Amino acid sequence: MNSEKKTFRARKSLIATAATLALTGAVGLGAMTSGVAPVLADPVKLSKPVEAPSFADVVELVSPAVVSVRVSSVAPEPNAAGSPFPGMPGFEDLPRDHPLRRFFDQFREAPNQRGVRPRERGPQRPRPSAQGSGFFISEDGYIVTNNHVVEGGSEYTIVMHDGTELQAELVGADPRTDLAVLKAQSSQKFTYVDFADESKMRVGDWVVAVGNPFGLGGTVTAGIISARGRDIGASFYDDFIQIDAAVNRGNSGGPTFNLAGEVVGVNTAIFSPSGGNVGIAFAIPAALVKNVVDDLIKDGAVERGWLGVQIADVSKEIAESVGLAEAKGALINDVNSGEPAEKGGIKAGDIIISVNGDDVASSRDLARKIGNQKPNAEVEVVVWRDGKTESLKVKLGKMPGAEQAAKASPSAEPETTETNFGLSVTPADDGNGLVVTDVKPDSDAESAGILPGDIIRSVNSKPIKSAKDMKAAADEARKAGRNRIFVQIVRDNANRFITLPVS
Repeated sequence: MNSEKKTFRARKSLIATAATLALTGAVGLGAMTSGVAPVLADPVKLSKPVEAPSFADVVELVSPAVVSVRVSSVAPEPNAAGSPFPGMPGFEDLPRDHPLRRFFDQFREAPNQRGVRPRERGPQRPRPSAQGSGFFISEDGYIVTNNHVVEGGSEYTIVMHDGTELQAELVGADPRTDLAVLKAQSSQKFTYVDFADESKMRVGDWVVAVGNPFGLGGTVTAGIISARGRDIGASFYDDFIQIDAAVNRGNSGGPTFNLAGEVVGVNTAIFSPSGGNVGIAFAIPAALVKNVVDDLIKDGAVERGWLGVQIADVSKEIAESVGLAEAKGALINDVNSGEPAEKGGIKAGDIIISVNGDDVASSRDLARKIGNQKPNAEVEVVVWRDGKTESLKVKLGKMPGAEQAAKASPSAEPETTETNFGLSVTPADDGNGLVVTDVKPDSDAESAGILPGDIIRSVNSKPIKSAKDMKAAADEARKAGRNRIFVQIVRDNANRFITLPVS
């Protein structure tokens, strides 16, 4: 009995101990899981925020000077020339007494069922034909835009930043640089902007384009100057700034600003296979814009210097054939009779390497340098001729409205002599050069593009009269260590210059 009591007490004590241990363990676990918060890492952040450029101050400053340009024009009457068939080409050229014209005129002019003849149309009102952008450059309201925006217009309306609409008149336009100037018809004073110093522009500088894309009104886009001196084949005066700010249809004529609020260029073209912005836009640089605009405001047109020559770039082969160290300069293909170049002593085959001490890099560079001069200005032209330089003084003329074509030269009848270049030639009737009568397949002459009927005028800038003269010129070039000869040919009354290997 006593032993059973002892056993019961022992079990009771054991159970109590186990309960105490379980309670203690549970409390300890609770302390572990909820009594102490876990230690976490600090959030990632900069002690000083990155200072990205804001264009708000620039935009606020220049926006009042930027305008939308709306152009209206009078569409020609479909039947303006008196054709009985509007929109059918050719009928308007019929004589008034032509049977077809008389036949259809009776229907066109016949009275209707009520006996009333068709009502004569009154004068047409101008209709919207184009829209673009522009900007004020003076307090009294002169506005710069693109020529292609205003071309063909009869009425011009500008819409200012605050929505005010004003009429404007065309002061002048220059298709060669695609620039035009309008004048707002108002006596108020306008907010205007100035041009940047082009020498301080650098590739990578921030720019802001403001304009009227798709007719939406004042729109701002930002980017950088991507490149300078771009030639996109628009004209001899191509010298565009390339930017990657979004420029679209309607931005034409609008300004691109630097972060000082100065105009670095006038937006004029985009590269876009799709017709929309792809981040490649071209602006006319400020220095060129300023010069052209000053002339347009003063005279209503731009007067440029004129040499009267046909020019081409100098290839490596041509440079080597005439002994030039570098393929630079402008090759004179032809000289127009009676023009300033001829009077100044410039000859076909010359390579102009500098104008007024400035090196000429290419034919386009020469066109710009001469075009930037005024008519009647005297310039110093250095040419490469017969393996040496020669300095000439030329009094420039005035650039005509259309390019002049060279005039010249004769035909001939064959009596052939073969040459080492794969050519058969015969002396020209006037004794001035050789007429090509045949070109061998796979010859050096064929590779150079010479065709039967071409007239070879000179080799290495020396006139030739026989195949012997041509061979002698090749021998002379070989002795001088040159691998090619420089050949002047005439085709379709125009000069061409090619090179042929002397080996």
